Amino acid sequence: MQVTRFDIDGLALLKPARFGDHRGYFAETYSRRRFKELVGVDVEFVQDNHSLSRDVGTLRGLHFQRPPTAQGKLVRVVAGAVLDVAVDLRHGSATFGRHVAVELTAEGGEQLWIPTGFAHAFCTLRPDTEFVYNVTDYYSPADDGGVIWNDPDLAIQWPLAADQLILSDKDMKLPRLADLPPLF
Repeated sequence: MQVTRFDIDGLALLKPARFGDHRGYFAETYSRRRFKELVGVDVEFVQDNHSLSRDVGTLRGLHFQRPPTAQGKLVRVVAGAVLDVAVDLRHGSATFGRHVAVELTAEGGEQLWIPTGFAHAFCTLRPDTEFVYNVTDYYSPADDGGVIWNDPDLAIQWPLAADQLILSDKDMKLPRLADLPPLF
């Protein structure tokens, strides 16, 4: 497994090895022991989520859960492709408010580790994109939060123009980062 680290502490891009032949391939997508060895974090995933986005330009996020149910996420694409974005919400962090944006594809098998304290979003680049995420805590509607996708302070370069993006009503009404209290 290859691991790429970013200049925002805690985030890691993982690329599991694939062993293939004429039938297809096999990949070990998660091993708790190997993850701890390579990423330096010992996590227990308690819930798996799987979403399907039919249209190119579907943008989901920027979402997070507040403590006490804050979630770390290991995310990947199993069909299609996305631009995946993680924003540092950790007050006191040298990289507070900065983000990482990476393309994840089903063909590439890349995974992004997003620790607690980050907002997360993705924008689909292909139709019928399926996105899978393993999380370290259970979903809690009471702790659900987010940051508006087009916050000018974040300056995220989305892959499509604003009028080509498809968002939920909820995601269009989220606050700016500057309007959030310290959460992490």
